[in-house]
Amino acid sequence: MQYVDRTLERKFLHMSGFFKAVLVTGARQVGKTTMLKHLAEGQARTYVSLDDSMVRTLAQTDPVLFFQTYQPPIIIDEVQKAPQLFEQIKIMCDASEETGRFWLTGSQQYSMMKNIRETLAGRIGILELYGLSKNEIEGITFPNELDFSLPCLIERQKLAARNNIVDVFEHIWRGGMPQVLSADAELRQEYYNSYVDTYLMRDVADVGGITDTVRFRKFLNACAALVAEQVNYKTLADAADIAQPTAKEWVRVLQGLGIIYLLQPFANNELKRLTKTPKLYFCDTGLCAHLSMWLTRDTLMNGAASGHYFENYVVLELLKNYAYAKAKANLTYYRDSNAKEIDIFVEENNLIHPLEVKKSANPDRREVKKYELLDKASLARGSGGIVCMCEEVIPIDSKNSFIPCNLI
Repeated sequence: MQYVDRTLERKFLHMSGFFKAVLVTGARQVGKTTMLKHLAEGQARTYVSLDDSMVRTLAQTDPVLFFQTYQPPIIIDEVQKAPQLFEQIKIMCDASEETGRFWLTGSQQYSMMKNIRETLAGRIGILELYGLSKNEIEGITFPNELDFSLPCLIERQKLAARNNIVDVFEHIWRGGMPQVLSADAELRQEYYNSYVDTYLMRDVADVGGITDTVRFRKFLNACAALVAEQVNYKTLADAADIAQPTAKEWVRVLQGLGIIYLLQPFANNELKRLTKTPKLYFCDTGLCAHLSMWLTRDTLMNGAASGHYFENYVVLELLKNYAYAKAKANLTYYRDSNAKEIDIFVEENNLIHPLEVKKSANPDRREVKKYELLDKASLARGSGGIVCMCEEVIPIDSKNSFIPCNLI
């Protein structure tokens, strides 16, 4: 299988030249190990995986002997399986001025992250890798940072192909797991079946102590049915026949394993009566489509849930863009008690970029009217617009444009 260049490579190497250890977190099978092995080509860097039970036992029982056996510079895969190593990594970081000695991968479980942040504070850079974005698959790297302004979008348009709904839904249906890129429909289905049965069920048992696979399957399917909606713990609990506190805990486990992403609601002192409930998205739309039994791209594209899947796709492409970019941004959504909603707020440099998401190629330009509520609350508003299926950038007014979804 041909290697697909990852946008995160730039940021990873930048951090590896500064920190003594760098951790890449993310769901299983998104390509963390492949990326690190690719970047280590030509280096004398040891590789070791803690999925191997003998190696794992050594790491857990004798970290000093582990590092005598496997010497840095090193790649350690699935490091969350031996938290006993963190203390020894700290000692070794402090004994040497060399940067980039420890390249680690792991899934972002709550207990591991707390442990690693406390033990390795100031010594480690932490990055998150997601499944392949549409731009990564197409080999497009935009030279400019995304700020939703007309000049920025026009610059990006020069590199991108014409926006096309069939291409977009092919990506949404197929998902971003590197292994399904070239799989046909039958193989794709088998891949996601085994992904759920082998990785996911094993990991939720390890991490969350969840052993009731029948109920957990129902819970997963219920999450997929709620995609791009506010999390409703009662609905999830009823669907899986579990208690609401259990549903909350299971959501947290899925979040930690990089399966789902919760988009938090916008919070601000000036704007009262805002919702407190996050919205639920899948980090991989292919897995979500598989769980909801959308067996072909066309049934998904023409089905009742297509708008929700399109919104999920846009939110995740934005999330990937900012996870790999130089500047950090905070993504939220806006909903108040009058049911006024704005799909996405991108908060960056004290500016809010308001975005609506519409599957249409010709959405109603009046949608941007509601952005005025930001001015009433004296919040600084940046460029925004409507992310949609239009073929090219079209200005709506001085601050907003119709934004083709393939430019984010």
